[in-house]
Amino acid sequence: MNIEPALKALAAALHGEGPAVELSAGPDGSPVLAFPETPGIEDAAVVVRTSGSTGAPKATVLTVDALAASSVATAFALKGEGQWLLALPVQYVAGVQVLVRSLFAGTRPWAMDLSGGFTPEAFTAAALELTDKIRFTSLVPTQLQRLLDSPSAETLAVLRRFNAILLGGGPASAELLAAARDAGVRVVTTYGSAETCGGCVYDGFPLEDVLVRVADGNRILLGGATIAAGYLDAPELTAETFVEDDGVRWYRTSDLGELDNDGRLTVLGRADDVVITGGVKVSAAHVQAELEKLDGVLAAFVAGVPSAEWGQALAAYVSVADSSPAGLAGFRRRAAWGPVLGQLAPKTVLAAGELLRLPNGKPDRLGMTVRLIDLHQGK
Repeated sequence: MNIEPALKALAAALHGEGPAVELSAGPDGSPVLAFPETPGIEDAAVVVRTSGSTGAPKATVLTVDALAASSVATAFALKGEGQWLLALPVQYVAGVQVLVRSLFAGTRPWAMDLSGGFTPEAFTAAALELTDKIRFTSLVPTQLQRLLDSPSAETLAVLRRFNAILLGGGPASAELLAAARDAGVRVVTTYGSAETCGGCVYDGFPLEDVLVRVADGNRILLGGATIAAGYLDAPELTAETFVEDDGVRWYRTSDLGELDNDGRLTVLGRADDVVITGGVKVSAAHVQAELEKLDGVLAAFVAGVPSAEWGQALAAYVSVADSSPAGLAGFRRRAAWGPVLGQLAPKTVLAAGELLRLPNGKPDRLGMTVRLIDLHQGK
């Protein structure tokens, strides 16, 4: 994958010598450059489109200062600067940040070949090209799971050589984190979004110059030096999402959370996970967690779908271990979720081998919701 043009354009933008850069991925995964106009935003360096997992993508504008603060804070948290492996699509903030952090650190990143999708073989080959003694990469949980499941001893060996693997893009199960720990792989869980220059909370604690607070019914707000300038050509959405309070500019996330006495953040789920069905408020995240406790369930996604009887009905997209036709039919026939959840049991369940996912590995919430709506209405 040729990342040279992207590195040059990003370097110019970060030095104030070139326009803001937006990256997308070409057919072979190589970065495709665009230079969007960013009127009214000083020092704009990078434009990142959100994944669109829950709706229409938004163009988030990141400034030089915000990206610099993010890179410095990351280096401080990881106790050093080193060589980065690019294993994520460049159009997402975690991917572009691998290049940005490398530029600030003055190190040479290496990009894995994503033309055939993410595979343990391609990741291992790319990791073997790293020459610095200090090594980092960013992954999403699905990627890490595939790497840990690989039978290759060489794959496990290269994973162990990373000083830290930043894991974000969605919640990581306790089982996955335990498996990584038992394998001797150093994982740092991250929480953040394009609006915060990517992950800004590591293992539950905010990075340097990052603020976290929980308000408005457990809504998570993130503030500090890494906050984006706003959305491109969307002043109303920017004003609604980015708010000022006591001289601090906050990004109002779509997530719910809680802070313990030590200041550690626990993400409880999305604010829009609350489904009102038959007049009862139900946390889709809670139902999802209960489903994932069932034997044979690998992962689940729960959403509310339109219902003439209930206003909204709970529906679940479930990834099961036995994805053969007989296994899927057997799971649906047993209806194992009914006795466990009682009145909170989903009215519609779609069982499959895997959850639908976006190219960056995040669950495709919108795609699964559409399928669940179609299935529910077809009953």
